[in-house]
Amino acid sequence: MYARFKFIAAIAITSLAATAAQAADYAPPPCYDAAAIATGRAPPGAVACYVPPPVVVEEFGGWYLRGYVGMSNQQAKLSHPAFNERPYTHVDDGFDSAPFFGAGVGYYFNEWLRFDVTGEYRGSANYHGYGTYPGGSDEYRARKKEWVGLLNGYVDLGTWNKLTPFVGAGVGFAYNTISSFMDVNTPTGGVYSAQSASKMNFAWALHAGLAYKVTPNFTVELAYRYLNLGKAETGTGVSYNGTNANGRPFTFDNLVSHDIMLGLRVNLDSFETFSRPAPTYYAPPPVYAPAPVYMQPPLQSRG
Repeated sequence: MYARFKFIAAIAITSLAATAAQAADYAPPPCYDAAAIATGRAPPGAVACYVPPPVVVEEFGGWYLRGYVGMSNQQAKLSHPAFNERPYTHVDDGFDSAPFFGAGVGYYFNEWLRFDVTGEYRGSANYHGYGTYPGGSDEYRARKKEWVGLLNGYVDLGTWNKLTPFVGAGVGFAYNTISSFMDVNTPTGGVYSAQSASKMNFAWALHAGLAYKVTPNFTVELAYRYLNLGKAETGTGVSYNGTNANGRPFTFDNLVSHDIMLGLRVNLDSFETFSRPAPTYYAPPPVYAPAPVYMQPPLQSRG
């Protein structure tokens, strides 16, 4: 009787061990897409599959080079002490449009703020002016060109479909040169000319534009800029017969330009360098069921 009890107990223990092994080796229930669960297309009690979050790539990083070209639309007010000595009216004055180009280096401070330093050459623009006074009129001609250096700051206002609007401001200097100045008196045909002269001025600018990110490291931008160049002056003036006519120079006051600019930016540091690393997920170790234990039944005596 005792031997039979031991045999039954051994069979029960073996069954429990096999059941535990099967439980340990039991596969988890299948998972379902979260959208399928939310729309009711998954069975009741379905478990959503875990999807690792996407790698977040910073949309800024490090240093960049910048180059641009553009066309100017310039304005100025021609003045001279003689204009205040008699009634004088400016009928028309202004500059022809002229090309300019520049380059610079900048730095992304964060995802919305960046700075750059630019140097720019502005091509020669023709000036045409016309004014009247009691009993006569004058026609003015000149040429103007500049070198401009600016320290600029920009605020990027967010990115949608690779498009980023931005605004900015800059301060710096403008080295303005006036050449080929002539004052032709219409009634008399007298000609007054002035030598070339250059003048250094404080300059400032306001920017607004739209940038398109072609690749993470290459951006094209189209922008408008209001640029204040200070003023410029002519050199010593002489009359048509070569004698000194009037030592007081003509002045171009409040030189401003409304510029349209097409530029590009190339990052010196790849954005990938500033990417947050992707999270690493490790699969759980496999579960191995222990080998079943088989026990020999006890020998029964025949006595």
